[in-house]
Amino acid sequence: MKIGYARVSTLDQNLDAQIDALRAAGCDEIITDKVTGTVAKREGLDKIRLMLREGDTLIVWRLDRLGRSLKNLIEWVNFLEERGAALQSLHESINTSTSTGRLVFHIFGALAEFERNLIQERTMVGLAAARARGRKGGAKKKLNKDKRALAVKLYKEQKTPIYKICEMMGISRPTLYKYVRAAQEEESKTKQD
Repeated sequence: MKIGYARVSTLDQNLDAQIDALRAAGCDEIITDKVTGTVAKREGLDKIRLMLREGDTLIVWRLDRLGRSLKNLIEWVNFLEERGAALQSLHESINTSTSTGRLVFHIFGALAEFERNLIQERTMVGLAAARARGRKGGAKKKLNKDKRALAVKLYKEQKTPIYKICEMMGISRPTLYKYVRAAQEEESKTKQD
């Protein structure tokens, strides 16, 4: 079965051109989403994941309608391969049911991995250069030592709601939890010594 997927980013955009192209490509069913590409959770894609069977082809008008990034597209191709399904992009003329289409995607994957490695190398070089100048990596603490201790104390007392502690200190919940974990680790180190 040929399953078409169309997506627009905003409610006032129109899906007609994509749907027409998918119908012309012979799609048996067309699933749509009206959501920005940066959103990971898309109801239409979730439905497609459940529908796909071996031998099916997922057809998109353009690759950017399906994936948020090259990494995300490669994840989709891997998912489709596991299911025994293929991906076809009308605009880019890629079809992973063919040897050439699979080769193109493997090249994309190799380039994505190369890019990740370059970023990692640049980060490590930057951190080493910063350490050589006496600086440590990582984000600066949002609160000084006394305020962190107060936030942890309020958390442990369990009298002040977490949202209130965060509001008073001007920090997010994850930051508060990070301070609590750090305090617990420090306490366990002190007990071991």
